[in-house]
Amino acid sequence: MNFPLLPAQPAIFVAGQWISASGTRPVLNPATAEVVTEVAEAGPEEGEDALLAAHRAQRSWARRSSVERGEVLRAVADAIRENQEELARIVVTEQGKTIGEARGEIGGAATWFDYYATYDRRPSGTVLPSERPNEQLLIRDEPCGVVTAIIPWNFPAALFARKVAPAIMAGNAVVLKPHEDTPLSALALAGICAGAGVPDGVVNVITGSGPALGDALVRSPRSDLVTVTGSTRAGKEILAAAAATVTPVSLELGGKAPFIVLDDADLDRAVTDAAAARLWNCGQVCTCNERTYVHREIYDEFVSRLVEEMNRVVPADPMSETSRLGPKVSEAEWRKVRDYLDRAVAAGGEIACGGGRPDGAEFERGHWFEPTVVTGLGNDAEIVRDEVFGPVLPVIPVDDYEQAVDLANDTDYGLTAYVYTGALSTAMRAVDDLSFGEVYVNRVGPEQLHAFHGGWNLSGMGGDDGEHGYRRYLRHKTVYLGHD
Repeated sequence: MNFPLLPAQPAIFVAGQWISASGTRPVLNPATAEVVTEVAEAGPEEGEDALLAAHRAQRSWARRSSVERGEVLRAVADAIRENQEELARIVVTEQGKTIGEARGEIGGAATWFDYYATYDRRPSGTVLPSERPNEQLLIRDEPCGVVTAIIPWNFPAALFARKVAPAIMAGNAVVLKPHEDTPLSALALAGICAGAGVPDGVVNVITGSGPALGDALVRSPRSDLVTVTGSTRAGKEILAAAAATVTPVSLELGGKAPFIVLDDADLDRAVTDAAAARLWNCGQVCTCNERTYVHREIYDEFVSRLVEEMNRVVPADPMSETSRLGPKVSEAEWRKVRDYLDRAVAAGGEIACGGGRPDGAEFERGHWFEPTVVTGLGNDAEIVRDEVFGPVLPVIPVDDYEQAVDLANDTDYGLTAYVYTGALSTAMRAVDDLSFGEVYVNRVGPEQLHAFHGGWNLSGMGGDDGEHGYRRYLRHKTVYLGHD
């Protein structure tokens, strides 16, 4: 499949140039398991070259005024929108989400650049009174320098923008490594950045494996900040690797979001939202509804209606305008979800709907998984405790508010939680009681980019979006300015 935004031959993007690497790797279409194209497979040496290019470009970029940098970000946003359809089709081809979801992702990517461009006139730094006469005490906001950004496969375009836009607005240069399964969106966006006026070396995209290339980027003394979105396992490994150089690390990691439905909730809304929040991107979102707790008095009706709602979502060609559910991203991810489900059934779980690959010749290839509801399990079940990251939802009855909150908080994660209730007092109590970085009341996501997306516990440290996310890309310099 030909995409004009991508290089004609496998290449990485370093210092404004398409450069071949030491090897290549195939990219597969999740809907068909067919090879789409080959991309460059770079190693540690190419990674160090990219970091050096970023280092050489960063200082002159930081010396530009923030207004000048903001103009460049707005140009990038415009260029993304001009190429929205092609970028969306690249996302569908490499990642598998529906074309509607992909268009939304590309629109979101443009909005991140627009939003952080508004920081062009943001207050920067602090002036404090000095203890001495004829002296100014200044605390300046300064860019970190070279940012190493590592992103996963579930939002290959949006997460590029989520990392790159605030980083370069703050005056940093970036070396970004996309996931091996979904490198095409980042490569296309790197070219768009260059065409929109981002100077050579300020945004670099280098493709390769996590264990070889990613580890080398994190360990390099040229990385001044490492920002990661990914699994908790990967985050722990990256944090340990960065310790040798005491490099700051920002981690936005996995989740196991509870979805609480109390007996006074709007049942229509709760059912619809519970299904939607499980099936976004085929369940491959860290904020997805991973476990649902329903008050026992409405449990049977809720499950019955939830099954009906899930059965309405039929997997279909993700390029179809009417498709609501595409495939899992890879065979490994499909097998992981199926194994979780098999073990849940062996432990006593009952499948209320779905259960695996859909029927039909069009689903014999690719990584298709039906919307699935599981009942009959307790909070100690593996599928209730581990992040499944697929369209499989365990539903558990609870006796009251206290039990629901206790079970929701009984997790190693702490990213997102949902609560549905008709009482404002109960909602505010839940906001206080739930130990999560985000709490949604009577609504689902996605999160808003001017807020803050960050988790507690094994869901990470640091985070993204808004003012709090932007500050991750800054460090501080204190100046004692005497003027006798």
